[in-house]
Amino acid sequence: MRLQFILSQIGNGLRRNVAMAISVVLVTFISLTFVGAAVLLQMQITNMKDDWYDRVEVSVFLCPEGSSVPTCAGGEVTEEQIETLQGVLTSDGLSPYVEEVFVETKEQAYESFQEQFGDQDWAQRITEEQMQVSLRVSLVDPELYQVVADEITGRDGVEEVVDQRAILEPLFLVLNRATILAVGLAGVMIVTAVLLITTTIRLSAMSRSRETSIMRLVGASNFFIQLPFMLEGAIAALLGAVLASAGLWFGVRSVIENWLADSVRWVNFVSTSDVLVVAPLLVAIGIVLAAISSLVSLSRYTKV
Repeated sequence: MRLQFILSQIGNGLRRNVAMAISVVLVTFISLTFVGAAVLLQMQITNMKDDWYDRVEVSVFLCPEGSSVPTCAGGEVTEEQIETLQGVLTSDGLSPYVEEVFVETKEQAYESFQEQFGDQDWAQRITEEQMQVSLRVSLVDPELYQVVADEITGRDGVEEVVDQRAILEPLFLVLNRATILAVGLAGVMIVTAVLLITTTIRLSAMSRSRETSIMRLVGASNFFIQLPFMLEGAIAALLGAVLASAGLWFGVRSVIENWLADSVRWVNFVSTSDVLVVAPLLVAIGIVLAAISSLVSLSRYTKV
């Protein structure tokens, strides 16, 4: 009988404030979608860093013929200079930082160039002799690039030292800022959701003040009186969390798995399984929102 009474009270409350209840569901849905998107975006950044940073190399471009760099004053790099530079990179002093050193010849550089740009008209005019010999250096820890760069920069035969990680940093910077923006918007929407849930519970409590007074007179406990109102907010927030999880799942499924993953195969994108990992977090946040809102409202508006 108590369960039936509580369920009837919940139904009555939702019917009386249906517009506000729908607003709570929608605002919770939008706010938790932003939260979920921020979490998934951060997971995507982590995946990309784990994949790409392991492949990052330091490219030591050696002097081509006609270079104006002071270290190339002697002309194109010689075999002796290449061996000297390899000896520096594989020395005991750099062994804790350098994992592997590979010499990319003009022939290999030309093959790689044609694989990437061979279908372009302008690329057909590039000859093998115009390519540049380089040393590809794999690092034990890509974060310690500067140690290797300082050791090799300025030596005879070296035209330029390039850290491939510097090419990726602007991309990660943009993605991180997008995450911060999503978190900021989610924070604003969560505050809005708390205010709406609080208002909904308050209106429901005020509209049933007579029933609440009678329940108090017959000896009902505070918890029994407040439980229907708490469950109203919890149900609305839970529906919003479920909708947010479903929206993220369909978004990842249709946009990422069925489109981006097929078009851009070299990126390890987040998947629907990651959404299933995030979904419990969104449900938990929705429950916490309802709990906070209930505490704010019920302590005042269910007392008679």
